[in-house]
Amino acid sequence: MASLKRLETEFPILDRDFQSFCALRGIFTVQDFLIHDLQSLVADAEQQTSSERFMQAINQVLCVIDGLHRPWSNGVELMEDAQKNKHVLSTGCEGMDFLLRGGLHKGQVTELAGPSSSGKTQFCLLTASTVAYKHMGGVIYLDTGNSFSAKRIAQFLNQISRPAFDEMQPIVLQKVMNSILCQSVFDIFSMFDVLHCLESKLKSQMCRGDNDEILIIIDSISSLITPILGSSGSQVGSWFSHYPFILVYIDIWDNSRTCFDGICYVSSEEVGP
Repeated sequence: MASLKRLETEFPILDRDFQSFCALRGIFTVQDFLIHDLQSLVADAEQQTSSERFMQAINQVLCVIDGLHRPWSNGVELMEDAQKNKHVLSTGCEGMDFLLRGGLHKGQVTELAGPSSSGKTQFCLLTASTVAYKHMGGVIYLDTGNSFSAKRIAQFLNQISRPAFDEMQPIVLQKVMNSILCQSVFDIFSMFDVLHCLESKLKSQMCRGDNDEILIIIDSISSLITPILGSSGSQVGSWFSHYPFILVYIDIWDNSRTCFDGICYVSSEEVGP
């Protein structure tokens, strides 16, 4: 959480005198403030020569804390929020949708790991096809192993469109295919560059009022992480092989959530004995 010194720029009442008062009691951040005994802090503040100003500062910190947390909601409000804001995209596979409690959830990273040739890439391509066609959403496909296949996407689209059409009309096929953007990346640093550029672009789109569904597919993470881990990578199992990247990506996502929200799907190949 933010430090008291950082908050001073926005709330001048949290000046150096108040910061020094708090520092003597081991309080440097909002988190420190939360875990400190509030009654004891108030009692100490009342005995200071600047007691009135210190009490105002304490109340200001409490207001900041209240603003960081959503108010209590009843069951009806939670249900309405879930229906309006918790969007879910189908993957195109009923079994996977069932396991994922309806599909891919907005604002969450969904991760799939499995051994080689277990169908991870095919599932990625099916999901991209389903979202682009049924949900009319944009799909950003980050390909780390030259596994993306436009031909396979077209096959999935023809399967999805039946029985409405024996074969998808060319103009519809072209429109859906244009919704899927593929970017090849072959090292972790290129991946970070792409994600940062994507973050800026999505922020700009959302600020302009473009609220289209966005699905980001990364296929796959293991080929980027394994070279960094070296030979020791085979000893740590699949969890650690992709864990560092997931942490960084969630951090990027959370910092941007005030401007945009979307769905990320990550495919990882198991690395282990």
